[in-house]
Amino acid sequence: MARKLTVDKWMFLPVIGLALFGLVMVYSASAVMASLKNDGNGAHYSYAAKQAVWLFAGLAAMWLAMRFDYRRLCRREIVYPLLVVTVMGLVAVFGFGRINGARRWIRLGALSLQPSEFAKLGLAVFLAYYLDKRRGLEQSFIVTLLPCVLVTGVLAGLIALEPDLGTALMLVFMCVVTCFVAGARVWQMALGLIPAVLGFTYMLLFSPWRLERIKTFLDPWRDPQGKSYHIVQSLLAFGSGGWHGLGFGEGKQKLFYLPYPYADSIFAVIGEELGLLGCVTIIILFALFLWRGLRASLNAPDRFGMLLGVALVTNIFGQALFNMSVTLSLVPNKGIPLPFISAGGSSLLPTMIAVGLLLSISQYAGVPSVSVEGEKGRRGEEEKGRRGRVNLRGGGTWRR
Repeated sequence: MARKLTVDKWMFLPVIGLALFGLVMVYSASAVMASLKNDGNGAHYSYAAKQAVWLFAGLAAMWLAMRFDYRRLCRREIVYPLLVVTVMGLVAVFGFGRINGARRWIRLGALSLQPSEFAKLGLAVFLAYYLDKRRGLEQSFIVTLLPCVLVTGVLAGLIALEPDLGTALMLVFMCVVTCFVAGARVWQMALGLIPAVLGFTYMLLFSPWRLERIKTFLDPWRDPQGKSYHIVQSLLAFGSGGWHGLGFGEGKQKLFYLPYPYADSIFAVIGEELGLLGCVTIIILFALFLWRGLRASLNAPDRFGMLLGVALVTNIFGQALFNMSVTLSLVPNKGIPLPFISAGGSSLLPTMIAVGLLLSISQYAGVPSVSVEGEKGRRGEEEKGRRGRVNLRGGGTWRR
């Protein structure tokens, strides 16, 4: 069966809509701050302009990934070098200066990249490749699950040391879901999670500021002008928005009340300016993306495509759910961007690449499972067959 030439529009359109909407909301959330930062010279669009550049780069990367045959990633000579580069990037951040008290970025002139965001792609490819190669051995803890746990633990551990516990938890969550879909037993996954639980407990007990976040989550109003300030301002934004919101650009909490209103707190700005209806619309678009992403994954022609798709969808939707839950005080406060919408190229670019790979997987739905090398051989045989036939005008085909 020939490869489909069209993309899954029901996945493509929500992503484009969310990305363009994010660009508009970044402008609304950052205009006043950008103007004051530039001494009031009218550069109120500076944050939005940077986001537009990253959006253009992300769309180009998504198009290239969409045209790329995802099955070419299922190669040892690609997966392991990619994993090594991922680890090197996470280690490299410790040799650079701190930004806002954390080592998370690599600066290249005016450009700054966050390797932890790209680590999600590297881990997704590794998990899909390794679990695919261990088909039939999914329930073997030593052979199959333990290597996945170790690789995830190394990546998550390096990210947690930056410190960025939220992204580290996202990697662990992606590993758990992918291994479960691959067929790992629940008790084995619980056993593999013991080191993560112990590490999380250690970081919680020996980091007073993390313990304060837990206390703040349990009682957001205990210190509204201090440690609870962030979440209180976020809740006030949602409360002010009501059903219909105050109107685009009319939000007040973004005026130096909400920290980073154009990034981690942008969902609160949406709630204040567009109200409950705007928030529900965003949730529906993410739910549509989840449905189409899982549909494409489950209809993939091979196990590698299925696992890769599940890992990518889990990462994007899980991150969106976590960000929205933080702004609504449903989980303890932790800075993590809202996919497609929050400002920041380090988040947007790998997310758009992930969507491109999902769109690539969706185009192979119904195609018989065959390796890249096997497909090349099949095409070669078909070409020989075409060369070996001569069409006769009188009808019929004669083979030499």
